[in-house]
Amino acid sequence: MRAVIQRVSEASVSVDGKTIGSIGKGMLILLGVAKGDTQEDLDYIVKKTSNMRIFTDAEDKMNLSLADVGGAVLVVSQFTLLADTKKGNRPSFFDAALPDEAIPMYEAFLAAFQNLGIPTESGEFGADMKVSLINDGPVTILLDSKMR
Repeated sequence: MRAVIQRVSEASVSVDGKTIGSIGKGMLILLGVAKGDTQEDLDYIVKKTSNMRIFTDAEDKMNLSLADVGGAVLVVSQFTLLADTKKGNRPSFFDAALPDEAIPMYEAFLAAFQNLGIPTESGEFGADMKVSLINDGPVTILLDSKMR
């Protein structure tokens, strides 16, 4: 499982010109589910992300977590995070989980944040989405559950 975490002052996602999810201060999480990902992979990414201290404190040091700042998350599925670009110029997405495996993991990821009491918004799995954000910092971090 791979996640790109972006600290944002605001973010939104729309489908067919209609906004379906939006947040203020918090994290935009682009989530890619790989074939064979397990609950252990999901738990790792959720724990790291929810506890990640990437928000600034009164001394302008990255010392605060989502909970500390009352932040929200906007989670957008993105299978392209699993792209293999080793051969040629056309990425292969062989390692990305198919929808029957990826959708339950994506939904469990959303539920995990909701269960932590973190305001959670989402995109629409498999849809052609337009994502807008104001990256705060910018701060962008890559997590991969296989590289712990």
